[in-house]
Amino acid sequence: MGLMSFLKKQFIDVIEWNETEDGVLAYRYPMQDNEIQNGAQLTVRESQLALFVNEGMVADVFEAGRYTLNTKTLPVLTNLKNWDKGFASPFKSDVFFYSTRTQIDQKWGTQQPITIRDKEFGPIRIRAHGTYSYKLKNPKSFYKTLSGTRELYTVADLDGQLRSIILTSLATFFGSAEVGFVDMAGNQTKFSNTLKEALQLSLAQYGLSLEGMQVQSISLPEEIQKHLDTSSSMKMVGDLRKYAQFQAAEAIGTAAAQPGGLAGVGASLAAGVAVGGSMQQALGGGGGGAGGEEDPVAMLGKLHELLTKGVLTQAEFDTKKAELLKKIT
Repeated sequence: MGLMSFLKKQFIDVIEWNETEDGVLAYRYPMQDNEIQNGAQLTVRESQLALFVNEGMVADVFEAGRYTLNTKTLPVLTNLKNWDKGFASPFKSDVFFYSTRTQIDQKWGTQQPITIRDKEFGPIRIRAHGTYSYKLKNPKSFYKTLSGTRELYTVADLDGQLRSIILTSLATFFGSAEVGFVDMAGNQTKFSNTLKEALQLSLAQYGLSLEGMQVQSISLPEEIQKHLDTSSSMKMVGDLRKYAQFQAAEAIGTAAAQPGGLAGVGASLAAGVAVGGSMQQALGGGGGGAGGEEDPVAMLGKLHELLTKGVLTQAEFDTKKAELLKKIT
């Protein structure tokens, strides 16, 4: 090396990254032709990791702290450089800083419908959108698989890759899942957690940790949406039938406890039983209960008639009424 070349060199004695730009995941410290002094100070902040790379080979990793660079703090690099007995001269090495901040509110979604194989409906096409968050945990894996020797590697550079991973994992997971997609879609919190578990391994290979996954909207095919609407309507009809039966039975029981009972309205008990029967038929209950048993509302009417005729006592009527109400509710 000539004297002029030697004088042009600058020997670095302080290495640090101030993170002046948002959205940067990896930053290569500018070395140019400069060399690092033996005993130089390395500062790694709380939200950072630092990685030394020698001629393309990953060497030492530093977490948050302040370090004096020597053979003790650079054991892997020392081995690669064959510094068995220490070194006194400056040395060259690539130094990369990585941000470990959590990258929040990252968007994911299906630009086009994706096809998944559902256990109940077979192949279906869906759209889904949401957000996720992640952070860098393993700089060695990140360097080897993604950032390499680039001067900067940003969140924007990674965005497309992560979206592809999410959509691929979504299709793969539901292709082999024991739980149907419709069941998952009905509980978006459970869906989000299940999808997060399915994605963890995929991101780990890049040195990333998935911190959060939220499914915000799901668009189902029209025919499946109609099926869900029909199921909800049928459930509502069933609930209405039970409610109507309960209300009718309560009304008969209340009237029986009053002086004169239902007879006081002048229409006799038969009219009340007829109304109860008509209501049940309108709700799809038919003329009899399950297994051919008489409808509890009609049975209450007959019991009340026996009460008014003096065949049953009030206590006997109340006991039987309680049994019939249990069948309705």
